[in-house]
Amino acid sequence: QVQLVESGGGLVQPGGSLRLSCAASGFLVNLFTMSWHRQGPGTERELVASISSSGAILNYADSVKGRFTSSRDNAKNTVYLQMNNLKPEDTAVYFCSFKDVRRTYWGQGTQVTVSS
Repeated sequence: QVQLVESGGGLVQPGGSLRLSCAASGFLVNLFTMSWHRQGPGTERELVASISSSGAILNYADSVKGRFTSSRDNAKNTVYLQMNNLKPEDTAVYFCSFKDVRRTYWGQGTQVTVSS
């Protein structure tokens, strides 16, 4: 059974950092492109970052370039999103996901709130 479980969210002050984790089960993260999306209050879900199956191709939304870094630990079957210099506009629920030939799988999300 495929499962994605995000963790690591919380309340942080502007300029602070968080590292989100996405623990996967039922499949191997190194076989798929893994993505991070976020959905803020009253906004649509948007793609934040993705990491290819090889780890060689990383893509980021313009709004997070230079601040967020995606990585993967194949031994732990987990993907990460390191978020630095957080801004209030980064406040959102963050989701990890991947797509196979049939559908897109989503985790339940983890809340990130950036506020002083």
